[in-house]
Order: sequence, then C-alpha cells, then structure tokens
Amino acid sequence: MFIQNAWYASAWAHELTKDDFLARKILGKGLILYRKADDSVAAIIDRCSHRFAPLSLGRREGDCIRCMYHGLVFDGEGTCVEEPGRKGVSPNTDIRSFPAIERHKLVWVWMGDADKANPDLIPDCHQNDSAEWACVPRYASFKANYLLVLDNLLDFSHLSFVHENSLGGSRTIAEINPKVEQTDKGVKMTRWYLNEPGFAPYLEGHERFEGAVDRWNIYHLSTLSNHFSMSSGSAPANTGAPEGKLAPETMVFHSNQLITPADEHNTHYFWVYAHNFALDDANLTNSLAERVSAGFVEDRTMIEAQQLVVDESEGDQMAYTHFDNGLTLGRRLIDRKIAEEKTEAAKAPEAVPA
Repeated sequence: MFIQNAWYASAWAHELTKDDFLARKILGKGLILYRKADDSVAAIIDRCSHRFAPLSLGRREGDCIRCMYHGLVFDGEGTCVEEPGRKGVSPNTDIRSFPAIERHKLVWVWMGDADKANPDLIPDCHQNDSAEWACVPRYASFKANYLLVLDNLLDFSHLSFVHENSLGGSRTIAEINPKVEQTDKGVKMTRWYLNEPGFAPYLEGHERFEGAVDRWNIYHLSTLSNHFSMSSGSAPANTGAPEGKLAPETMVFHSNQLITPADEHNTHYFWVYAHNFALDDANLTNSLAERVSAGFVEDRTMIEAQQLVVDESEGDQMAYTHFDNGLTLGRRLIDRKIAEEKTEAAKAPEAVPA
C-alpha cells in the first residue's frame, strides 16, 4: 500500500531527452516519461487505450508517442490525437497523464488526484543543484518493499555492522540511543558520536585534520514523499560542533535520498551525497559518490536477503528493540496517511453528483 497524493522522484532530469522516452514503474503503475520540445516533462500511463499494448514498445514522434500495435498516437497530456484510417479518433481513447515537474535535477510525478498536485509540496533538495554544494546524482534499485528500505534509514545502529568497514567504522553508533522527534512532515533523528578515535572508513584519504573526531548524523524523513534529508559531518573533537560551532576544517555533508516504490516488491533509490567544502575537487566529489554507493550496495544485499526471509515468514511478527522507535513512528505515520486517503476515496462518490 502506498500514499498516492504525494510527489515522488521518478527519474533524474538527465535521464530524459527530447528524442526518446523512459519507461519506469511508480507505485505499481507503468509510466512513460519524456522531455518535450519546450523542455517540459510529460508523464503518461504506459498503456494504449485500444488493446492495452505497452507504449514503451512504441515510437517517439515529436511530442507524442505512437503505439506500435495499431498505430494510435498520444500526446503528453494523454490525448489520443491520431487513429489510423479514421478522420478524428474514436471515443474513450484518451489515456491518463500525471502531473510532472522538474526541480533540483529530479523529475517529480504526482500519482494521486491531479487537482491536489501542489508544487509547493515538492521536497526541498536544493543541495542537488546549488553552487554551494558539490555532488553526483546516483540511482539504485532494490528488490524489496520500500518500507524495509525506510526501516534501514531510520535505524542507523546497523552502520556498526553492515558498514563496519565503509560508512560506519565505529561500534559507538550502535551503542548510542538517538533522539527521536515527530515533526509536521515526518520523523527527525539526531545522533552524535563524540570523541571518536578517527574518521569513518569511507573518508580515508580525504581527511582535513588529524586526531579525535566529533561525528554526527541528523536526518529527517518526510513520509509524504519518502524524502530522507541528512546532515552529517566530522569535526575536530571538542571544538563545539554539537553547539553549532564549526571549525574551519570541519567536513560537512548533506545527503538527499528519495525512496520511491516501484511496486510492492521493488524500490527506486535516488540519492546524492553532497559536500560544501573543496567544491573544485572533482576527485573528492566522485570518490564520495563511489564509496557511498558501495555502502548502499551493502544495504541492498542485506535488505534484499531480508525481503526473501520476510516473504517466507507467513506473517510472523518481528521482535521489537529499543532502536525501533524511529522506524515504528515512521511506519505509523505512513499507515495513518494511507488510511486517511482510503477514507477520502470511500467518501468521494457521495460528494460527486451522479
């Protein structure tokens, strides 16, 4: 089950061209995404209205897609504009289109009620294209339900074990209880690891100072669009980072991660790991992307294996530990929103005159 009335990351902007199209499943629906001549983005259902042939087997013709089964042509709004052998088109041949907006190097689609598609609800990912940050857009796919991916993000105690030699590097992470807060958009988690003996392994070779380190991960999950926004960093120990005092050599990072369900069994993962120092150091930017990507492969291996066990567990309940406060809150907020949408949908026919 998914929240429908939300903006979901569907593609990186560079994936769309004016000559081709991208087929991608979002919330269980196959979509065709493409860039029109005016640079705007079109998002239509990947299904011809005639015999339900997939338009992803079709052909791009200008700002339209031609179905290569019987030749019907659809524009970016889903309107059938040509039916071979007929002047005009038959009734009921239009297909569904979805609101789509390009922002912060991402293409966002609104999968629910189009009348509720407020652009102001698009998550703030300005670090993706800000001149004050440097990053490389990345994508991964997980063969697992999106909730397991969100669970992973809301319990960083796993960094001590899954990422022992990469993103974690410290047993302290699993021994410190985070501060968990509910916000108006989701869940906020705060973790400080003070006076660590050294940097996390993924920063090896990029250190900006020597000696003990004060590390942090402060992250927020917006449960409407599954936007995971994280501030992290490493500062010289005892220089005041927890009080907001950042020494010049402090290494500050910001990660935007968008978790978009493809369907109940597969998940799209869009992310950047940005830094706001040494902005002209392309080697640093690319190295961070590669090393963090390797860490996410570790996550994927564990989560996909976990999904297989979940599928075989026939409804058995998972145990609860003290680290589960954040992920439990996140799931509760998602379940609440899904229930609200179901209630609204059930009432909708009564509100619309016959």
